[in-house]
Amino acid sequence: MTIYCHPAGAPGDLSGSIRGQVRTVGDLDAAWRALGEDPSEDLVVVGTVAEPAAALRFTARLRLERPAVGVILVREQIDVALLTEALRSGVREVVTADDPAALADACERSRSVSGRVRAELRAGEERPKEHHGKVVTVFAAKGGCGKTTLAINLAAALSAGGTHRICLVDLDLAFGDVAICVQVEPVRTISDALPMAGHLDTTGAASLLTPYRPGLDILLAPVTPGDAERIPAALVGELLALLRTMYDFVVIDTPAQFSEHVLTAMDASDHHVLLTTPDTPALKNLRIALDMLDLLSYTREIRSVLLNRSDSKVGLSPTDVEHVVHSAISGQVPSSRNVPVSINRGTPIVFATPTHPVSQAITRFARERLLNQPVPTRSKAFARRAEGRR
Repeated sequence: MTIYCHPAGAPGDLSGSIRGQVRTVGDLDAAWRALGEDPSEDLVVVGTVAEPAAALRFTARLRLERPAVGVILVREQIDVALLTEALRSGVREVVTADDPAALADACERSRSVSGRVRAELRAGEERPKEHHGKVVTVFAAKGGCGKTTLAINLAAALSAGGTHRICLVDLDLAFGDVAICVQVEPVRTISDALPMAGHLDTTGAASLLTPYRPGLDILLAPVTPGDAERIPAALVGELLALLRTMYDFVVIDTPAQFSEHVLTAMDASDHHVLLTTPDTPALKNLRIALDMLDLLSYTREIRSVLLNRSDSKVGLSPTDVEHVVHSAISGQVPSSRNVPVSINRGTPIVFATPTHPVSQAITRFARERLLNQPVPTRSKAFARRAEGRR
């Protein structure tokens, strides 16, 4: 049942737009009492009559005491200042009174978020208090190596059918492709975390995520032009620190450049997966990237070089690749036309065809290099460099 805070008989009643059972109350105090009577309630819709400041105080208190309960604020008009303050206080969405369809959709999205928050709270009670999942950054020094496809399928392999909780983060902020590759609607993205910067909590982080498969959620890249430039690297670090307490693995898809955001992800990572293909430009860039990682004092223990399209008949064998980049190859993924087919269908090949050679290669890499490996101790040089960047 949804609690709708709007005086009976007052103009602008939108209770008919809220799907399911609705309990109408006259004011915010009555809404609070109604929540106390029903511990399972997870949605409050605040109508246009309530004062904005009182509604935001109500939401901020609710966020601390009942984090699974969502608040949707209905206003006659929405301005940027109100929207910013509302999101900062914990309001899930703000909709206009003249759009009942948007209100209905917002209610459905809020209920979905509440379900994930409740699941996370239950999982948090079961996990040890010092739970720290592993952060895995997937990086390629050259575009076109199949990095996004690998990151998606690596996350799918690590989830092991829901056995592990995985979060896939699309950190290619300007040109992220994860949403389109798995065909999910980017309703919430990392840019929605901006109003919460500096005071993010698990409830706020959970509200940003898009559920994809059991045990696998996604934090999507922005879709609005210009949003990428608004996201500070500090916010990325704040998000990753939270997500690792919520998930067993956080897999990060990155752009093909050492930006400040990518280095923040590298700093937070327990493992770096460096992807390349057997062609001269990709290998040249990988060699430079490996030198850069050494220069920045990232320990080699947390590094894996993965060769994609390893069976391509292009005149370079895996042994040649190791000789060129001066590093051992930790895994090989063969070529297959089924990979672009799976992308066009929006289903990772690890999910679509688990017995496929590509699926088996990625799953084997995940088991041997990530699932069965303890978190290595980082070097003192790394710790000093990471501290200096903060």
